[in-house]
Amino acid sequence: MKIPENLEYEHHVKVTEEYVAKGIGLDVKVFSTPSLVLCMEIAAYKAVEKYIPEDYTTVGTGICIKHLKATPIGDTVRCRARLIKQDGKKLEFEVSAFDSQGKVGEGKHYRYIVNKKEFEERIAGSKV
Repeated sequence: MKIPENLEYEHHVKVTEEYVAKGIGLDVKVFSTPSLVLCMEIAAYKAVEKYIPEDYTTVGTGICIKHLKATPIGDTVRCRARLIKQDGKKLEFEVSAFDSQGKVGEGKHYRYIVNKKEFEERIAGSKV
């Protein structure tokens, strides 16, 4: 399956208590890095979702980002993913994030196209 290059998707997150660092046990009320990663991953997944056959999905295999600045509660973070390379089932995205003050994150995210049933069976068979 060939996915169009430079395909983009933007996912928006309103920064609320559930997305702040304090919500994961830290002492500050700003958008957390794990929340930034999640936002970027959702954007990448959604970018290619309609190009993947129904019995397939994509799974994250890696991410390398920089969280450049803090975003307070009440602001909105816009995470953008752009597909920059496809090598068979391997997908590489350029990801970035912005709030009302400018860029807050950037990096690369990698996903892999898998057959849902085969993937779930393989995972179920590896339980200890």
